[in-house]
Order: sequence, then C-alpha cells, then structure tokens
Amino acid sequence: MTSQRDYYEVLEVARDASGDVIKKAYRKLALRYHPDRNQGDEEAVVKFKEAAEAFDVLSDPGKRSRYDRFGHAGVSGAAGGGGGAGFQDMNDIFGAFGDLFEGFGFGGGRRRGGGAQRGASLQASVQIELPEAAAGCRRELHISRHEECETCHGSGARPGSEKVKCSTCGGHGQVIQSQGFFRVQTTCPACRGAGETIRDPCGDCSGTGRTMRDVVREVSIPAGIDTGMQLCLRGEGEAGTRGGARGDLFVDIEVRPHPLFNRDGLDLKCRVPITYTQAALGAEIPIPTLNGRQTLEVSSGTQPGSVVRLRGLGMPDPRGGSRTGDLLVELQVEVPRKLNQRQEELLRELAELEDKDVMPHRKSFFAQVREFFAGDDDD
Repeated sequence: MTSQRDYYEVLEVARDASGDVIKKAYRKLALRYHPDRNQGDEEAVVKFKEAAEAFDVLSDPGKRSRYDRFGHAGVSGAAGGGGGAGFQDMNDIFGAFGDLFEGFGFGGGRRRGGGAQRGASLQASVQIELPEAAAGCRRELHISRHEECETCHGSGARPGSEKVKCSTCGGHGQVIQSQGFFRVQTTCPACRGAGETIRDPCGDCSGTGRTMRDVVREVSIPAGIDTGMQLCLRGEGEAGTRGGARGDLFVDIEVRPHPLFNRDGLDLKCRVPITYTQAALGAEIPIPTLNGRQTLEVSSGTQPGSVVRLRGLGMPDPRGGSRTGDLLVELQVEVPRKLNQRQEELLRELAELEDKDVMPHRKSFFAQVREFFAGDDDD
C-alpha cells in the first residue's frame, strides 16, 4: 500500500480500542467496500485493501505495539500490502470471517446453494369502490408468471439426460479473478454458481426450467384500505431457478372517487345543501352515509359552511382494531335562483322587518314596454 493514512483513522476507531472493537470496525468496512458490492469502483477496492492492511496490523498485539511506538516504519514489510505475514489473498480474509461474508452473499470456500436463485417479484393493481374499501372485499387477479416446467420439473434438462460438471469452474460454482496481488472469488458466469451445465436441454422450456403460464389468484382486501396502499402475497411471484424460492406478488390498491364522499384519512367528508329557511328555522334532513340514508337534525340559525361531525360513520382502520373515522357533513345554504310571486312578497316583507335595503321589484319586459308607450299617449 502506498497510502500512509493512520491505521486507527482507516478503521475509524480510537487508539485505545479493544480487539473486539477493531474486529467489528473492520467487518463493517469490509462489507461496505467489498469488490462484489462495488464492481468497477476502483476507489472501493483501494479502501477495501487499506482496511485489510490496517486490520492486519492492529489485530496483532506485536504489530500493533510496534506501530504505536514507531508508526508505519515499525511495521514496514509486515502488513498485508508488504508481502509479509499478513493476508496474502482474498481467501485468507474470507477464512477469517467466512460465516459473516457467507451471510451477505460473498463467496468463501463454499458454494452458494448450488446456484439456486429466488424468483422475481411481480406487481399488479386492483381498482375498487369506496363502499368496498370500507367493508373489505375479495378480488381475483389474472397474472402471467413463470412456473416450474412440468416436463423437466425445473431441472432444465431433457428427461432421461443428466447434467455435466461445468468445465469453466470445475464444478465448484466459483471462479477466482486476480486483481493485482488480491484474488476475488465470484460466481461462475458459465453455470451461475450451479457447478453443472446442461448438455441436452428440455425442449419445452429450452433449458431454463420454467415456462410462462396464466394463473388466477384471489386477494383479500382488508376493510379501510386506501389508494396508494400495497398488499403483498408471499410466494406468489415468479418461480425460482434451480430450486430457488418463489418471489412475491405486490398488489397496488386504487379506490375510485365517490360522487358524494371525499376521504381524509379515516374520515369521510360530504357536502349537503339546505335552504335558507331550513338554516334559519332548523329542520330534519336526510343525509347519505356508507350504511344507508340517515336523518340529520339541523339546528336553527345554522350558518353556511357549518360542519356536523357524526362519530363512527367514517372508514375503519386498515391496520385492524376498533378505531373508525367520522363523517363530516358540511351544510351549504343554497340561495334560490328563481322565486314565485308569493315567495318574493314574503321575502320583501322580511326585508322591511329587518330594515334592509333590497333591489326594487323587477318588472317584466312587456310591462316595461307598456309603460313606455303609455308615456307617449299622455303627450
């Protein structure tokens, strides 16, 4: 290594850090900058090697003591980068922390489950009405997905034939690529980790072990669900390869707009028109709810835009429990566009009682014409 950064700085630990703390810090950096996770990133490779060199020195009591007293000069030639007693290649590092790297999908001396790969997840969408969202419902989903080939039972080989050892990796499922004085162990590109190749592929699936098929699945939609929420059907995605587990099926929910109700979380909002006299005198009016028609008592003197909250008539909580939203009824006072003669007379009397100035009575067009010509006759 040409870098002379302080080893404690490299591992991001204090100078009095214990051996366990140093080991934990190294594992964290090794996972972050591992070449398998950062393919094509030269900076990550440099940092990975730098962390390995720092750990090689600080994990050894003798080397650490010399480093603390003399710095880099005290361990010159002893660190992994100098070709001494440190890690000689990637396999030494994997050997020290094999279980850890295996859990994160990095290669050690062991094969990765015979090349088994989990199937891809699928996505679908469902549209439902608001009353269905309030009560919960069930829907059938028609999807196309890869299923295990019934002819070869997922092996990819023609029935009666056998797989052969991969010539690229010798049946190990892994190949070693040299990067300077480091060696990186990766999945074999020829057999994709299986260690075997198909000499005589199945005619129905062309050796893939899977065929496309249309299937029908039923999804249970919980009460209270809203637009933008997603359901997950475990194991209903694509079939895996080489015995791998199935993927999942994610279902996006869309609740169609309702002509009467707007949703706000668990609450529902509804606008109900009332007349001027109902607002002034009070009344009992019918209102819609998700459970059917109900009667609402409007108090006398109700102002335009007043909101009446009806407890428990909203949406249920999709996460379960007994919590339910409310129905918020906004009362809108409507002014009549046309009045008959008697209605106008009564309102004008009311205006006089209130001592309010109002527009004079409008004459009809023909009445105005007659009045106009009558003036000419007077001349």
